[in-house]
Amino acid sequence: MGKATGFIEFPREAAPYRPPEERLLDFNEIYVGHDTQRLSTQGARCMNCGVPFCQSEEGCPIHNLIPEWNDLIYNDQWHDALVRLEETNNFPEFTGRVCPAPCEGACVLGITDPAVTIKNIEMAIIDRGFEEGWVQPKTPLSRTGKKIAIVGSGPTGLAAAEQLNKAGHTITVFERSDRIGGLLMYGIPNMKLSKEEVVGRRLDLMKKAGISFETNSHIGDGEDGSQDVKLLKTGFDAVLLATGATVPRDLPILGRDLKGIHFAMDFLTQNTKSLLDSGHEDKNFISAKDKDVIVIGGGDTGTDCIGTSLRHGCRSLVNFELFPQPPSERAENNPWPTWPKIFRTDYGHEEASYRDGTDPRRFSISSLNFEGTNDGNLRAVRTIDVVMESGKIKEVPGSEKEWPADLVFLAMGFLGPEHIVSDRLELDYDERSNYRAEYGCYKTNINGVFAAGDCRRGQSLVVRAINEGRQAAREIDIFIMGNSELP
Repeated sequence: MGKATGFIEFPREAAPYRPPEERLLDFNEIYVGHDTQRLSTQGARCMNCGVPFCQSEEGCPIHNLIPEWNDLIYNDQWHDALVRLEETNNFPEFTGRVCPAPCEGACVLGITDPAVTIKNIEMAIIDRGFEEGWVQPKTPLSRTGKKIAIVGSGPTGLAAAEQLNKAGHTITVFERSDRIGGLLMYGIPNMKLSKEEVVGRRLDLMKKAGISFETNSHIGDGEDGSQDVKLLKTGFDAVLLATGATVPRDLPILGRDLKGIHFAMDFLTQNTKSLLDSGHEDKNFISAKDKDVIVIGGGDTGTDCIGTSLRHGCRSLVNFELFPQPPSERAENNPWPTWPKIFRTDYGHEEASYRDGTDPRRFSISSLNFEGTNDGNLRAVRTIDVVMESGKIKEVPGSEKEWPADLVFLAMGFLGPEHIVSDRLELDYDERSNYRAEYGCYKTNINGVFAAGDCRRGQSLVVRAINEGRQAAREIDIFIMGNSELP
């Protein structure tokens, strides 16, 4: 424990973002440099609880040793803190940037006071590790001669690849896109997670450690230029499916076929690809410049659409959310240490408020239909206010309204994985269309084929994806070798 009275003496002071007037001008990361003194003080607030709920399943699915590295940062032992961090987390530079930090929601100090700034400290430790050259490729001393194919290069696939490579197996990761990273590369905007500086440096280490990556490799049924997954399976000792949950939830109301209505992930992916390919010079993206934009759906993806549209220079911006505005503090049915369902202002909301003078979110609103022009372009969205009564959504008579819109981005989550690969393998599905594989063992109904991450459990957090990748790697190692020394 860094300082016995630290949680009494020091208030929470989270690291700020760059000023909105500055960050709106570019797609660089929104974060400021790390303040060592502030981080040390924040580490001192850790209470060294007898039962650290921050690293429980509720707080941290990968069970980061949070109190230990909080104490080490307070005592200026950064290298030791990195050693502790890397014991449980393959990619703290990702989670330290994009994870919503359920660990902070489960922090014991958070019962009566603002929680420890765990996420800030985690990000600072790994960034310091890279700066000092402490983070090195995890190359095995010897190889087992066993080959494993991983389909999908998101956080689940990458975590499994690194773990299995450490065990000495020969790993090939197949990615259908032109760049490795899956959700990390194209699903999360550059201002939250730098592709070249953060994702790229990690991928370079993994390549140096001996992991092979194959891009533009569409694994499927052998049709339309895809590689037959059955043939792929015969060439490897095991196959891990980590394809993610990529089927978006649609909004099938009147006018859905009008031009100007897009899934959020199409908007975000095209924007990031064009940014990386040409700095947006190729114009191969959906531009929100001088457009009236409506984002339907909240969450991180909705916020990312807001931030991206503002950087394009949209004319106006509104964000529809079906449910009521959350309370400012935990409700009675949302007790600690569960995730606090409270009203938050994320980076995109702050930027919109700075530019337009008001929060872009409109709560308790439902879309009725899209209105178009004679030439088939989107013109407006008609909505109606709603209320929650006895757990059911009811419309408020007489509250219809028309909102001007040139672009609508649907950010309502994902239904599950695509089924080209799984149908070809004749995999079983659960009731939500995910690949059926029991949590903890990750075996599908096909011998030698495993599934983990969002394609198995449904849409979730990056930290849970890493957890499943690590656990699946151990199960695959046991399947191949009969035992495993992987954690």
